[in-house]
Amino acid sequence: MQKKTCFFIGHREAPDSILPTLIDEVERHITGYGVNSFVVGHYGQFDALAGQAVIEAKKRHPGVSLFMLLPYQTYGRSATPPEGFDNTFYPFGTERVPKRAAIPKANQYMVDHSDFLIAYVWHAASNSRKILEAALKRQERGLMRVTNLAQQGTEDFCGPNYI
Repeated sequence: MQKKTCFFIGHREAPDSILPTLIDEVERHITGYGVNSFVVGHYGQFDALAGQAVIEAKKRHPGVSLFMLLPYQTYGRSATPPEGFDNTFYPFGTERVPKRAAIPKANQYMVDHSDFLIAYVWHAASNSRKILEAALKRQERGLMRVTNLAQQGTEDFCGPNYI
């Protein structure tokens, strides 16, 4: 079976009301697109909801893997993934990146090495927006498929600066 990877990117602030949509989108990516590997960060509400959606899907699809993206080296600290995650992932080549740039660099690495992106991006000026724009450029070249949940639905899914 070919490995197909989906990464998540979104703002720290995300309403719990998007969880059902995230669950549906993860299911669609598994059954419709053949995604079998998901990678999510751990720095905000969207990441927590994305992890929860994949953990829920893993109950129905035991062959699916969930990895937690680590933007920093742990330097002797435990990198044990939370319950429901299969492992952690630290992108190769980011060990020399200054800590303040590590999260954007790790996110960019994942966009460059993923087949799919599920986003929740509505802020006009943010690192998540920059990563989404990079993913959309890859999509234009046929290298990735992007879904932005902030563009699908009602005002409940969008912040005040929705673009």
